[in-house]
Amino acid sequence: MSFTINANSLVKDIVNELPKTSDVFKKNRIDFCCGGNISLTEAVAQNNLNLDTLLTELQGVFETYENAEKDVEVWTNSDSATIINHVISNYHRVSDEELTMLSPYVTKVSRVHGEHHPELFKVNELFYEFKNELLEHMAKEEAIVFPLIKQLADGTIENREEAIAMIVELEKEHDHAGEILRKIRAVTDDFTLPHDACGTYRLVYARLEALEGLTFMHVHLENNILFPRYI
Repeated sequence: MSFTINANSLVKDIVNELPKTSDVFKKNRIDFCCGGNISLTEAVAQNNLNLDTLLTELQGVFETYENAEKDVEVWTNSDSATIINHVISNYHRVSDEELTMLSPYVTKVSRVHGEHHPELFKVNELFYEFKNELLEHMAKEEAIVFPLIKQLADGTIENREEAIAMIVELEKEHDHAGEILRKIRAVTDDFTLPHDACGTYRLVYARLEALEGLTFMHVHLENNILFPRYI
């Protein structure tokens, strides 16, 4: 897949294809929701922006998407330290950023559309529960459990049973995070959009579904490749 966004591409089409580009448009004060039916040429003219700079930013989002994990089985032959570093760089940092950037959109959609679509209040509640738990979970992995796994790998661990117990606890936390995501999918009827969904509404559902996929890949690397080496 090649980068096909150009000066004539419509803002709304770009966001529909790559929801993460909404962050670029928001930063540059380009309305991708109600005012998204304009080309990039028009958007940069309205906001006194540089087209080449904007295209470069959009290409950065595209390249990140293209380089996303597509075959995690390659990690079965990697050492534990390499997997851990990969998880931190490609899942922890990415999830942290996405949770931060997505939060105001989720809140806005529930506030604006919740009266007619009350399920959005539940989506908002579940999202923030997921966000808080995942951030705490990732911090614990980096500060405590990942260092213990590296010690298990190189044979320098002092209390093997305690380390294994902490890994098992992480698996339980993964199960709970997965349950929250399943509830979000259920309450949104598999992210089915109502007929009156605006651009931001569509964006939230697209990015929630992408966040679900990111989390499942994250958990797969840990539960099915890294952790079984020690429990």
